[in-house]
Amino acid sequence: MAYTINKTDGTVVTTITDGTSDNSTSLTLFGKSFSGFGEGLNENLVKLLENSASTSAPTSPLKGELWFDTNVNRIKVYDGSNFQITGGAISQATTPTSPSAGDLFHDTDTDQVSVYTGSSFLLVGPVFNKTQTLSGWQIETLASSGGDKVVSSMYTGNVRVAILSKETFTPSVTQTGFAEIKAGFTLNSTLGAVFDGTNTQASAIDVSGTTNTSATVIAGGNFLRADAADTTTGALTVDTDSGVIIGDAQELTITVSSNDVTVAQTSQDKDLKFTVNDGGVTKTPLQLTGADGGVDIVGDVTITGNLNVSGEYENTAGEINLLNDAFLKLNNGGGETDSGIIVETSDTDDARLFYETGTNRWMAGDGGNYSQLIRDADATTNGATSQGSVLKTDSSGIFTVAGVELSAVGSAITTSDGSDTSVPSIGQIVAFGTKWGGAEKTVSTGDPSGGSDGDFWFKYSA
Repeated sequence: MAYTINKTDGTVVTTITDGTSDNSTSLTLFGKSFSGFGEGLNENLVKLLENSASTSAPTSPLKGELWFDTNVNRIKVYDGSNFQITGGAISQATTPTSPSAGDLFHDTDTDQVSVYTGSSFLLVGPVFNKTQTLSGWQIETLASSGGDKVVSSMYTGNVRVAILSKETFTPSVTQTGFAEIKAGFTLNSTLGAVFDGTNTQASAIDVSGTTNTSATVIAGGNFLRADAADTTTGALTVDTDSGVIIGDAQELTITVSSNDVTVAQTSQDKDLKFTVNDGGVTKTPLQLTGADGGVDIVGDVTITGNLNVSGEYENTAGEINLLNDAFLKLNNGGGETDSGIIVETSDTDDARLFYETGTNRWMAGDGGNYSQLIRDADATTNGATSQGSVLKTDSSGIFTVAGVELSAVGSAITTSDGSDTSVPSIGQIVAFGTKWGGAEKTVSTGDPSGGSDGDFWFKYSA
């Protein structure tokens, strides 16, 4: 009678007739009264013991069948399609072929473990390979006087670069580069480690250094401080028309409006002073006085260009003003108008020396009474033809008049009158001639000639 061979689930594997054998599986199955079944049975038992150990998988495996793959020395199980590794990581230099989801692969080249996700191997750890040495985060416990502290240490190439901690403490066992560990992120001080990149906010800046690492990475000590006196070696530019404000009450401002610059002392009735160091003594040569809006200047003033004064000039010191220029020009650009010098007196109209443009002559006087200043060109040698003009002598020392009227001066001439202090009048001269007698009285520069007894001849020098 034939044997019907069933699997565990009742599925028929094969039917074996009497006296025959079947090789449709990895084992040899025997029918009833098969000759030599003892050898085949024993071989089947050996195969079961060694899980069909071979470099080649069984040719007719059943689902669930085990096979020891001598190529990799691993037990594999048949899943109905392929032999899969049964548990444990695959340790080899090459990535396994035909893996199943969940399989672990230990890469002997890098000493790293990966897991198969069903589509690819994903690194489990460590994140660094054996040539990179310890790199990445590592959880550590550090002792301190306040008890053990759990921290996260970041390593690169087996060197601790930073420590992340939830609190500030001092390790009781020396940690290279970490004398104190701050709450937050502490960098290794021996590495000169810094944060490099973009930061939107910082609670403080280290101003202990002034060495810049590049033209765009500036040391903290090179920034101007707002809480203390500081110095800059570069130009300071305030790029706003609001300008600069100085003083605890904002007394001094420098602002710009429509490209006009305003320097202002904003405190009421206070001064804007400009001081200098004169031989160790502080002096104020220029002061803008807030109480009266005036300008006070102390010391010599040198003006290279023109000085234009639209108001009055007043010298309250009463001193003599000295001018080194050869001329003093008045009414420059003022058109045709009288101008000159006024000397203040007690009169209603002060004393004046001025040029009268209407007559083109110099005038002088006071109390509103002014007369012409006589020039040489205004005088004449001939008063007979230029009446009303001032007389002057000609080149010979002579001047001419139409007549001379003298008031009676002195007493009548007598024969004994020898005084030279009296000026005779015309009548006295006639009386003088009468006393000498004669009809002819001659006045000439020449000597007398001819004549009659009693004639009077007066000779004078030309």
